[in-house]
Order: sequence, then C-alpha cells, then structure tokens
Amino acid sequence: YYDWFWKIENKKTKAAVAGAVVLGAAGGFAAIPLTLNAFGFAAAGPAAGSTAAGWMSSIAVANGGAVAAGSTYAALQSVGMTGWIAGQSVVAGIAGSGAGIGTYFGLRKTT
Repeated sequence: YYDWFWKIENKKTKAAVAGAVVLGAAGGFAAIPLTLNAFGFAAAGPAAGSTAAGWMSSIAVANGGAVAAGSTYAALQSVGMTGWIAGQSVVAGIAGSGAGIGTYFGLRKTT
C-alpha cells in the first residue's frame, strides 16, 4: 500500500521521513549534472583531455568522424550542456522515496 506514510503516528518520525524524501529528491536533481560535468560533459562541449573527450574521439574514429544523434553519448552531452535530463524527476523521485523509506525503517522501533 502507498499509505504507509500516513500511518506513521510519531510526528518526529514523519518529519524525518518527509525531510529525507525532500533531500533525496534534491540530491537526485543535483547529482546527475554534477557527475556528468566531472567526467567532462561541460556546458561548452566535451572538456579537453576529459573522459568525455576521449569517448567522443573513439566514437568519431569508429563512425567516420560523427557522433550519432540520439546515441548514449549525445544524450549525456546534452545533459552536460543543459543541466537537465528527460525523466530526471523520476530518478529524483526514486532516490527520494528510497531515502524516505530507509529513514522510516531506520527510525522505527524494533520489537
């Protein structure tokens, strides 16, 4: 059932679960673009000497100088350039829900 949150009677536990969900969602939104940027998927294109640049070079060599539109590399570079990913809210929701559920069971009294 999806009503487990509303069955939590302890207000501090409910607040902790809600806070963990919010923090998890925020972390999900921030982590994806930051991680891609660390690998070199930058706003101006692949950073020179980065993992992204090396991967682009190997793709270009294998495909006659081009990176296919819609490929995994193109999608990652798009996120690196814009900071947004289609469906990122789903990823953040899953992360936030996992954090909330983990917090609930971590704070729950064991019998």
